[in-house]
Amino acid sequence: MGSFFAKYKLFGLVFLGLSAIIIYLFYNALQPENVLPVYQPNMVDKSLVDSTLYYKKKYHTIADFALVNQNGDTITQDNYKGKIYVADFFFTTCPTICPIMTKNMGEIQAAILDDPNIMLLSHSVTPVIDSVPQLKKYALEKGVVDSKWNLVTGDKKQIYELARKSYLAVKTDGDGGPYDMIHTENFILVDKEKRIRGFYDGTNREEINKLLEDIKILEASYED
Repeated sequence: MGSFFAKYKLFGLVFLGLSAIIIYLFYNALQPENVLPVYQPNMVDKSLVDSTLYYKKKYHTIADFALVNQNGDTITQDNYKGKIYVADFFFTTCPTICPIMTKNMGEIQAAILDDPNIMLLSHSVTPVIDSVPQLKKYALEKGVVDSKWNLVTGDKKQIYELARKSYLAVKTDGDGGPYDMIHTENFILVDKEKRIRGFYDGTNREEINKLLEDIKILEASYED
């Protein structure tokens, strides 16, 4: 009799184990896939968006560009073709949020240094001041790795239009100047199709951690 119950006890334990595995697999299968949103202009604060795009609901991508980096090289969208990248807007003489943003971008650089799929792109909002020599000096001071991170300057109109019409990340300063900007603390995550996949406070430690996690999620989506 004892051997009979022992046999069924073993069967019961095996059945419970298999049931637990099946339930776990079903649970995972039913979980929503972790996918980042694709941001459109109508999803963003209007103060950051050019008025011509307020109601655009789909197909938004980063426009083509040609700017000059800290080494005097022309940087275009082709340098970022097939890459995931993080973009922001700054200026080298900014005494407030820029040093924090640059430090945090430096930490992102360290995290993605050995990943060929990820790059960084920082646009100067005072390109007249931020000449190539000024950007080079700043890059050396901040530990910028040229192969991973471009600090770019160039035509102010082009940078302004990129900020307002492409990256949806910069406010006007309200003084009547046609191409004057107040940059935000936003870091913008851009995918390989040039679409915006996230906005993050570049001065906030928790937001930086979230950005790094979202980079992993986005990169994994290209492995399916």
